[in-house]
Amino acid sequence: MPGKETKEVRPVVDHLFRYESGKLVSVLTRIFGTHNLELAEDVVQETLIKAMENWKINGVPANPSAWLFTAARNKALDVIRRERHHKEFAAEVSPLLKSEYSAGETLRELINENDIEDEQLRMMFVCCHPSVAEEAQVALILKTLCGFSVAEIARAFLTNEETIGKRLYRARQQFREEKIAFAIPAADELHSRTGNVLVAVYLLFNEGYNSTHHDSLIRDDLVEEALRLGKMLADHPLTRKPETLALLALLCFQSARVYSRVDNEGNLLSLSEQDRSQWNQELIERGAAYLRTASQGDAVSAYHLQAAIAYEHCSSKQFSETDWQKILQLYDWLYQIKPDPLIALNRLIAFGEVHGPAAAQKESHELPDKDILKNYYLYPAAMGEWCLKTGDHFKAKEYFSQALKLSGSQREKKFLEKKMENIFF
Repeated sequence: MPGKETKEVRPVVDHLFRYESGKLVSVLTRIFGTHNLELAEDVVQETLIKAMENWKINGVPANPSAWLFTAARNKALDVIRRERHHKEFAAEVSPLLKSEYSAGETLRELINENDIEDEQLRMMFVCCHPSVAEEAQVALILKTLCGFSVAEIARAFLTNEETIGKRLYRARQQFREEKIAFAIPAADELHSRTGNVLVAVYLLFNEGYNSTHHDSLIRDDLVEEALRLGKMLADHPLTRKPETLALLALLCFQSARVYSRVDNEGNLLSLSEQDRSQWNQELIERGAAYLRTASQGDAVSAYHLQAAIAYEHCSSKQFSETDWQKILQLYDWLYQIKPDPLIALNRLIAFGEVHGPAAAQKESHELPDKDILKNYYLYPAAMGEWCLKTGDHFKAKEYFSQALKLSGSQREKKFLEKKMENIFF
């Protein structure tokens, strides 16, 4: 029965990989030192492989998380026994790893399921150290703390896997060369690093909200993990900043609507087709409370404006009641703060709702960064929708065909195929 056992064990290990690998990498990096990041990642990978092999035979344990922490601790002790005369570990714990007794006690104290959030917070800020190139910082968080594949990171950055691979290699090389301290930065550095930490949490959420390489459109594990990390940052006194609270508000608003985006068969629904009675009012109210707190004072970040846009959708009882004029105005402000190609595209979609599809098509000629957007499925999908509404069915089908080739999501592909099937000439 190995096939059946594998099918039962695989989802558990995949789920735990998302939830526990980042915790384990964080605490092991504290012990091994940032210059041994790859060693910490290897220990976690080997622990998960061991879990897969053991659980196929013996079944999933009652407390799988505790099992993983124990296995990782034992594996780390084996590594320290083998390497302590050849490798330097983290300076603050290295003396305690020299003897058999103190090494075991140190690992028992540090590698446990309690008080792990501070380790993850430190690891986030380590990844955003100024010695690491800015474009690599977020990629490093997604890889080491969130268990993202290189393909998923490439999709999030609208780039290719080779580019992301090079960024990650250079970042780890910086860790090896500079032995960056495993610590939350001083107050004067904290703000500059927090921005990329928040970007990583948002990208993690986006992959859960609209999965690019998965059978399901929605990845519950990623959505929940992003909310957990966002709340962890919002609750910590050092990172409880207006932009952190605004991001958490945005995540709450988006999470409230996530399950209405698909029907009972898992097929993607457009915003106008969604059953708004399914939206989670408790999450909407929680998001509104976070946004009110975030808006006290003069600080206005991109997350404030994105959260305000999401709130406009959440507060509209019907699609026809959506205040698209206000949403367009918010997008105008947002693009001034953050001139990003995806924001420009979303602004154009709101522009189309206000001024009509023909005006949107004309406005699309002025869209900045079209060379970047041409590789993103939503651009031709939007163009196809406007062509459909203006009666140019041939051009609409052409655009939907382009979008179909660019999408990596099976649910999105099915949605686009249905659009194309319903086009009549």
